[in-house]
Amino acid sequence: MADRPAIPHPHDHACAQTRSAHAAPDGAAAEASGHSHGHAHGGGHSHDHAAGAGRRRLAIAFAITSSILIAEVIGAVITGSLALLVDAAHMLVDAGGLLLALLAASLAARPSSSHRTWGWLRTEILAAGMQAAVLLVVGLYAIVEGVRRLLDPPPAADTDVVLLAVIGAVGLAANIASLLVLAGGRGDSMNMRAAFLEVLNDALGSVAVIAAAAVIHFTGWTGADALAGLLISLLILPRALMLLRESGSVLLESAPRGLDVTEVREHLETVPHVAAIHDLHASVVATGVPVLTAHVVVDDDCFHNGSLPAILDALQLCAVEHFPVAVEHTTFQLEPASHRRHEALGPAHD
Repeated sequence: MADRPAIPHPHDHACAQTRSAHAAPDGAAAEASGHSHGHAHGGGHSHDHAAGAGRRRLAIAFAITSSILIAEVIGAVITGSLALLVDAAHMLVDAGGLLLALLAASLAARPSSSHRTWGWLRTEILAAGMQAAVLLVVGLYAIVEGVRRLLDPPPAADTDVVLLAVIGAVGLAANIASLLVLAGGRGDSMNMRAAFLEVLNDALGSVAVIAAAAVIHFTGWTGADALAGLLISLLILPRALMLLRESGSVLLESAPRGLDVTEVREHLETVPHVAAIHDLHASVVATGVPVLTAHVVVDDDCFHNGSLPAILDALQLCAVEHFPVAVEHTTFQLEPASHRRHEALGPAHD
C-alpha cells in the first residue's frame, strides 16, 4: 500500500485541532468498495439524560398543577367566570405538557429498534403540535367570548367575586410553588425551560383573575372578567403559534435554527482533500438532537493510501466544533469523483 499522503497538521485547519473521539470511520471498506460511510454519534444518549434529569421536579409540578386545575374548573362552573375558565384551559394544557415531559423522559430511555431507529424521541414534537392546536382553540374562543361579554356584560350578581378571588389566589400560590420547584432545573434541558415558562404564564393568568375580581368588587363592572380573559388569551396565542412553527419545522425536517447549511457546505469543502460536498441535509430529530448527512467527494488517491479516516475525523470535528449548533450525529459518505456518474443527481454542488 502506498504511503498515506500528508494530511495538514491539526493547526493548519480550523476544525482539525484534535482527532475526533467520536469518529467511527470505515477505512478498510473504503479501499474495497470505492466509497466510505462515516458515522459520528458524539455525546451518546445525552438527550436521554436531559429528559430524565428533572423527572422528580416535573412530577411535583404536575401534581400541583393538576390539583389547581380541578379547583379552577369547579370555580369556573360555579362563578361563570370567563377569565377563570380560560385560565383553567391554559392550565389543562400546562398539565398535559408536564405529563408529556414525564412520559417523554421514560420513552426516550427506551432503546431504538429496527422499526423505530430513533426510538420515541419525536413523541415530544407530536405532542407539542397537539398542545398548540388546543391552545389556539382556547385562545380564539376567549377572544370571541371576551368581546361578546365586553359588549354585553353579565349582571354583577351573577359573578361570585369572593370565590373568584379565592380560587385565583390559590392558583397563584400553586403556580409560585411550581415555579420554585422547577427553577432549580430549568437549565437542565429545553423541556424544563419550557415547563418553567409555561407555569410562569399561568401565574400571570392567575394575577389577571385576581385583578378582575378586585375590579368587580370595588366598581361592579363585570366587564373586567372579560377583559382579563382577553389578556390571558394574548398570553396563550403567541405561544401556540410558536409551538406550531417549531413542531412543524421539525416534522418538515427543516435545518436546525442557527445552522446555515450554505456555510456548513462551504466550510466542509475547506477540509484538505475534499473536492466537493453534495446531498447535504441537516434536520432535527427531537429537541437537542440535530443531525447532518452529506456525500463528500474526495481526491481519488485517498482511496488507496489510507487517508480516509483522517478526513472523516476532520469532517466530524468540524460539525461538532465550528458551527453555532454542535451537530454530533453525522453521517458522511466519502466517494471519488468517478462515483458521480453512478448517481443521477446533477452537479456536484446540488
